[in-house]
Amino acid sequence: MNNTAEQAQNDGVHSEWFDVIVIGAGLSGVGAAVRLQRDCPDRSFALIERREAIGGTWDLFRYPGIRSDSDMHTLGYDFKPWQAEKSIADGESIRDYVNQTADEHGIREHIRFQQKLVAADWCGERAEWRLTVETSSGESRYYRCNLLFMCSGYYSYDHGHEPDFSGKNDFQGDWVHPQFWPESLDHSDKRVVVIGSGATAMTLVPNMSKTAAKVTMLQRSPTYVTSAPSVDKLANWLRSKLPEQLAYNLTRWRNTLRQQMFYKLSRVAPSVLKTLLLGNVRKHIGHLVDVEKHFTPSYNPWDQRLCLIPDDDLFDAIKSGKADVVTDHIECITPTGIQLKSGEHLDADVIVSATGIELVILGGANFTIDGEAVDFANEWTYKGMMCSNIPNMVQTFGYINASWTLRADLIASWVCRLLNHMKNKGYNTATPRCPETLATTMPKRLWIDCFPAGYMQRALPYFPKQGDREPWINPQDYRKDRKLFREAPIEDGALIFESRSLADTQIASETTDTKVA
Repeated sequence: MNNTAEQAQNDGVHSEWFDVIVIGAGLSGVGAAVRLQRDCPDRSFALIERREAIGGTWDLFRYPGIRSDSDMHTLGYDFKPWQAEKSIADGESIRDYVNQTADEHGIREHIRFQQKLVAADWCGERAEWRLTVETSSGESRYYRCNLLFMCSGYYSYDHGHEPDFSGKNDFQGDWVHPQFWPESLDHSDKRVVVIGSGATAMTLVPNMSKTAAKVTMLQRSPTYVTSAPSVDKLANWLRSKLPEQLAYNLTRWRNTLRQQMFYKLSRVAPSVLKTLLLGNVRKHIGHLVDVEKHFTPSYNPWDQRLCLIPDDDLFDAIKSGKADVVTDHIECITPTGIQLKSGEHLDADVIVSATGIELVILGGANFTIDGEAVDFANEWTYKGMMCSNIPNMVQTFGYINASWTLRADLIASWVCRLLNHMKNKGYNTATPRCPETLATTMPKRLWIDCFPAGYMQRALPYFPKQGDREPWINPQDYRKDRKLFREAPIEDGALIFESRSLADTQIASETTDTKVA
């Protein structure tokens, strides 16, 4: 049972009150804050950010070549046009974009940096979340809010996924995980092996090959890849001819539609898409590699995420002879490299373990309702952003088959609709409730049931489940989500609203230590 924040309040420890607290100051959190400021100007809000800087993922990851894996016209905010020439952007440009957005809208002054949410307890009597955060110095601080908006992403900042490789400690070279890239690492003229076949590996290999002696991408199994130019010539032409926002909106609409059509093709005609993807690989490097062995997965396209190759950089690295691909299993790590089960040995001075991320639920914080622990796995998702029986808490989780921000934008706009509706009606509590008769008969499906990637499958048993009908679904479909978030009424019979009594309101007012606008 967690009652740290409540006990602190009872003991007279200072706590701040806000109408809304946003957890995270990355791409999602800053976007949410801008909308709150614009669409709910009478609400106080703050952002709690565990790191010392704005940017989230794009500030944390600093490995060579870090970039977006989708175009910035859809990964960017709908209210702030992407102005750079390249639409497949590097991490520094994206980090600058998020910081510019924060500064243009005065968001930075609302951020509490170097504070990590460790516990959140809902007090039903006073309709408020009581938060316990830990500062970088290890001290505890306390906040209270009516609505908690989780924009902390979905993976652990503390550690990535790394298998227990036999002999790892015997390796005499540099062992690196991309999530914690050392600034001092110099791989010039060295032999590098990158373990992995996801977006990170396919970004690292061509970038490191520019200065390394040789870079090998070692994979257990292949991943589908698709190549595209980093510069969107049509988008840049439209921007030169039309008002900036209009040009951006048109490009965003076109690219979103293209993403949807591409994904839909993978669902209705996977063999056609497979033929197109592999045909492109064969056209570029089919004479150099065994495409069947190294670039043909055992699953259909988009059963796992496709990897984007901007400007054919991976293909060019392979053609240059500075990079290659090996598909095999690791027997053990040796002092000088990697021994494969096939009998081959890969000599290495640097090994990069690009083996994935570890997912966490809601930033890894402990959640309780009136002191009772919450088990999210026993609850139902509400539109893929709220959870049954959990009041006034919304989670941002984007798309795994399109740009993250498309869904983050929809959720943030819906939260503002919700807050304004509650104010107009005099409500202070909104809780998704799944009727018992439905909860006992509705089929239970995984929170995301269309994506068998390992990093997702390891965490899904801990997420809320989804059903087979609205609003107890998480469709991961932009067209369906637009209807759920923009057209469906706020009061839909599943989201139950309550109003606190006058006496309770007075109690809450009397116990509020600070009201920060």
